[in-house]
Amino acid sequence: QVQLIESGGGLVQAGGSLRLSCAASGRTFSSRAMGWFRQAPGKEREFVAAISWDGKSTYYADSVKGRFTISRDNAKNTVYLQMNSLKPEDTAVYYCAARKQFRPTSVVPGEYDYWGQGTQVTVSS
Repeated sequence: QVQLIESGGGLVQAGGSLRLSCAASGRTFSSRAMGWFRQAPGKEREFVAAISWDGKSTYYADSVKGRFTISRDNAKNTVYLQMNSLKPEDTAVYYCAARKQFRPTSVVPGEYDYWGQGTQVTVSS
């Protein structure tokens, strides 16, 4: 079992930056692909970014490419999402998620097995 706890959300003006963190429990973090997803009110949960277990491969939604950066520190059992040049349309609850061990990265929410409780990001115009 893996527990994920997100932090770092908040209120920021358009053009600003935030860094989200997701701390994972247990000893298997370094063998799990991780992802960030978001869900705005009235919308489905959507893929934002994903990173392979070793950090060598990253993937981004087109809407955040060039503005967001996903990274991980396996020694700290933590995955990060650096968000720059934020826009009002980035407003959502952001969730981190973990796949089963040794599975490849994925952009599909249903392929992730563990989820955090979410952290709210609000971007004002």
